[in-house]
Amino acid sequence: MAFKKVRLSDQEFDRAVQQAIDRIPMEMRRHLDNILISVQKRPSNELLAQLDMGPDETLFGIYWGVPLTERSVTEPPLYPDTIFIFQEPLEEMCLTRDELVEEIEITVAHEIAHALGLSDEELADLGYE
Repeated sequence: MAFKKVRLSDQEFDRAVQQAIDRIPMEMRRHLDNILISVQKRPSNELLAQLDMGPDETLFGIYWGVPLTERSVTEPPLYPDTIFIFQEPLEEMCLTRDELVEEIEITVAHEIAHALGLSDEELADLGYE
């Protein structure tokens, strides 16, 4: 039996991303001022190859930048930090809009954690596993 996946318009997906961001704890959300969040349809094959992932592997999001814990005052990052959220892989794994918003929130929180240099254990302590 085939399940019907959630499909949102670009505007609806952007709103769902914003809803998810609004639900993230302030101690994490306050670090988003200097991070661009970009929604893409799906990761490019080039990006997957850079990450040693095959084209059939699933990637919901990725943080692209220098974590706060690895920054240097003498050598600031050359590019703004960016969190990429991949719409189609997220939609393909979710059956309802609520589930999609929850998965977006988990993905964004996970990528913010990478930006902050948080461990998976610290992220789990905040309720994101």
